[in-house]
Amino acid sequence: MTAPLYAVVLAGGVGSRFWPLSTPERPKQLLPLITEVSMLSETVERLVPLVGRERVLLLTSERLREAILRALPSLTADQLLLEPRPAGTAAALTWAAAQVVARGGADARMVCVHADWAIKDPQRFRETLGRAAGIAAARDALATVGIVPTRPDPGFGYIQPGASHADGSRAVARFVEKPDRERAAEMVRDGFLWNSGIFAWRAQTLLDEVRAVTPELADALGAIALGAAAFFAAVKTSVSIDVGVLERSKRVVVLAGEFGWDDVGTWSALQRVRALDAAGNAMHGRVHVRESGGNVVHAEGSAVVLYGVHDLVVVVRDGVTLVTTVDRAADLKPLVEGLPTDLRELR
Repeated sequence: MTAPLYAVVLAGGVGSRFWPLSTPERPKQLLPLITEVSMLSETVERLVPLVGRERVLLLTSERLREAILRALPSLTADQLLLEPRPAGTAAALTWAAAQVVARGGADARMVCVHADWAIKDPQRFRETLGRAAGIAAARDALATVGIVPTRPDPGFGYIQPGASHADGSRAVARFVEKPDRERAAEMVRDGFLWNSGIFAWRAQTLLDEVRAVTPELADALGAIALGAAAFFAAVKTSVSIDVGVLERSKRVVVLAGEFGWDDVGTWSALQRVRALDAAGNAMHGRVHVRESGGNVVHAEGSAVVLYGVHDLVVVVRDGVTLVTTVDRAADLKPLVEGLPTDLRELR
């Protein structure tokens, strides 16, 4: 019989670049930013046909436990893998891998995704993840899905594919951190892929590779059997899965993916993933526009009227209004960090 396949969704972030809508108590993944339902709900429903609802696991924090269970009543509490503290994605996915082995056995496979993506072709997305999981298991490899770029975006990391394999995967020549725009254009021309953060592997393979190449976590592996609190307490150095494992491992393969993937990281990204009016405005709530185009507007509890303006981001929530430009919307973190506490930590 085919080894069971689990889907692990990273759903613990806040998303400060979506302030004032996204807050520690109401993080980005629980917001209806793309459609009228939350991005986390969309993510789960997208995965259910691939793995079954009972094999969707959410990596998140204790702080978000109740909010997620209220938002997704079809999930049970034991499907939430709660991190006692942030310790980097390598530790989080190592903990998740241990849980997958405990639930599904040593041959159990897992695919890893994030909760804040837009996917235009869910069926092709699932087919690609299933294929990646199959290749990873057959090769005893760590597989990542690199997105075929649609533009030279300096906001993403990149993967340079290497030698081709008979199963359609390729070796990874190197990972590249976020480049400037000129270098991004060069890499797109040279066939680099976006580093999406989509992974697939046998859960035990990840644990074995962490032990072999990730000294930041290797000493903590012995504490996994004692529970989450003991394991995360034993992790002394935070490291990402990319830096701590994938960039060091000789067992990584990459598959190219084309299914309309987009990382919804800023307000301006909504222009790429939401339905637009004839003037290119992305709108949610009670919004009226006239002689205005290229705007992103999100209104909760109040109406917004735009007249004769272009390329603005306008967000209204609970008596707080944010107005900036589409270009500056990616730079909200310094703004939010400098706000008074009562504004920065809206509930």
